[in-house]
Amino acid sequence: MRTFRTCVILTVSCLLPAIQAVAWEAPVKGSLVIVGGGEMPDSVRDRFMELAGGKAAKLVVIPTASEYADKPEENEYFLKPWRKYEPAGLKLLHTRSRETAESAEFLKAIDEATAVWFSGGDQSKLTAAYLGTQAEKAFDALLARGGVIGGTSAGAAIMSEVMITGGRARASLGQGFGFLPKIVVDQHFLMRSRLNRLIGVIAERPELTGIGIDESTAFIVQGDRWSVLGESFVLVVEQGEKGNPVRIESIRAGRSGSWPAAGAPFVGQAGER
Repeated sequence: MRTFRTCVILTVSCLLPAIQAVAWEAPVKGSLVIVGGGEMPDSVRDRFMELAGGKAAKLVVIPTASEYADKPEENEYFLKPWRKYEPAGLKLLHTRSRETAESAEFLKAIDEATAVWFSGGDQSKLTAAYLGTQAEKAFDALLARGGVIGGTSAGAAIMSEVMITGGRARASLGQGFGFLPKIVVDQHFLMRSRLNRLIGVIAERPELTGIGIDESTAFIVQGDRWSVLGESFVLVVEQGEKGNPVRIESIRAGRSGSWPAAGAPFVGQAGER
């Protein structure tokens, strides 16, 4: 499977010119750990908990994207991967009711948290429950006070302002939580051959920058810095200028850099360590 991924990256690198400019807006405060699904490497989970505060972390796990979130007997499945870190607080938070997502009792856990983790499943279930509610405002407030929000698969898709809700050859679009403005995130990217799907989104919405994250890989944003951690690649897709084709940049795990200003080249940024 690693050979397949490498072939895809080499094909992209040979056929398409590199990105010349990326006008992203990075969060001023807080951190995001955006995982492309699949098995999550310990290095990614370790980094998330480090940003959350280590043993002082107060972590809220939100499994709402999953159909199993409605079964109390499955709660431990969502909490177990985090118990080994022995955080100061670990709580599962879930509802399908927008009314409940507005309640003081529900919001208290988010208000006290240093970190929130969104599990995988169906991203539309997350936005159906929380988009436009006080819970969403509480997520924003957590970032504003320097906290960290992470998620995998569906939990990655909701990070961007424009959200891919589904579709194979052609993506269907909805509204995400917008932690990353002017961005659209796609996940399971190389494993499920979603490059053409993301190119189609950028053709339809050329003002956006596409971030395609492969499985077992994280795109991490911390203030005005980004990094890629895990086992595979992140691909950045941007509309070409003056009618030129889309431009694509592949970033392997281990790379990091600063958010470029509008009009600044991305290629040099991707080469930082």
